[in-house]
Amino acid sequence: MKKKLKISLILVLSLLALITMMLFVLFINELKTLKTLQQIDDYGMYRMTYYGDYGFDDFLEQGAVSDKDIEEFVTKRLLKGIPIKFNVTDSGCTAFVTRNKNGDIIFARNFDFMYAPSMQLFTNPPNGYASVSTVNLSFAGYSEDNLPAKGVHFDNFLTLAAPYLPFDGMNEKGVAIALLAVPEVQIRNDENKITLNTTTVIRLVLDKASNVDEAIELLKGYNIYFSGDIYCHYLIADRTGRSVIVEYYDNGLQVVETDKEYQAASNFVAYNGLNIGEGYTEFDRYDKVINKIEDRNNSLNMDDVISLLNDVGVYEEDGFDKLQWSVIYNLSSMSGKIWAHRNKNNIIDFELK
Repeated sequence: MKKKLKISLILVLSLLALITMMLFVLFINELKTLKTLQQIDDYGMYRMTYYGDYGFDDFLEQGAVSDKDIEEFVTKRLLKGIPIKFNVTDSGCTAFVTRNKNGDIIFARNFDFMYAPSMQLFTNPPNGYASVSTVNLSFAGYSEDNLPAKGVHFDNFLTLAAPYLPFDGMNEKGVAIALLAVPEVQIRNDENKITLNTTTVIRLVLDKASNVDEAIELLKGYNIYFSGDIYCHYLIADRTGRSVIVEYYDNGLQVVETDKEYQAASNFVAYNGLNIGEGYTEFDRYDKVINKIEDRNNSLNMDDVISLLNDVGVYEEDGFDKLQWSVIYNLSSMSGKIWAHRNKNNIIDFELK
């Protein structure tokens, strides 16, 4: 009897070891990714490096016509069956392209929102360009009362959806892009094109575009829908200094060019001089940015850029500070700075290698 019990115990332990090994192999890239997750600001800002293939090429073959489609794809492909529910609310942002004292191309942006934990995500897909992007973790269901835990933890598994949730970013070719909310769009989708959403078009540009013109052509190849019916336009720039605002109006993709060596975007439709705003502070913020750039002859030092971003961050009428993160991408040096909630005492440097 003792011999049979011993054999049974050995078999059970062997089976458990085999299952553990299989789970480790199945989740090896996910575990490696989650191991890099670290908090870089107490406000709720994190950093993570994604290892492995997040399946974006497969996603581009099918696209998504609703957030439910993306949720299902991410649940199956990245989260191994753990469900995710996107949480989309409105936002107000400011972004601009200028130069620093060395002539480097600077792409800077604020993200204004109700409380939103954020993540700086580094990716290097097998069939795309390496990039660094900023992810709004509230989009994945995190909140002030539900933040990622320390270390490799089950509660952190939803952060693996981050490659599909960038709100701005820069790739290794020196292309940067940021979304900004606008009050309206006019879209007519083509039934022969795949459809992407607000954030996956940013992933498309970061993974596949080597300059602004390529980004425009890529975006023209897809339909778009806006998650949560929060309409957006996109400021895009590259390391040559070329920049455009891409908007969806007059039933098509419209490109807002500039004859200046700088450009800014805020929460209003700029196409054809329409200047359709939200009726809040979007024009004041835009004017502050343009006036500062012109006052400095399009040559700003880093302190200028940092102060300008903090200055144009949005406050609610009751004094609530909506500025969630600010980020500066140097498209010439592939470096930058990021900080949370106007906290100039914790400005974090980064490089895209």
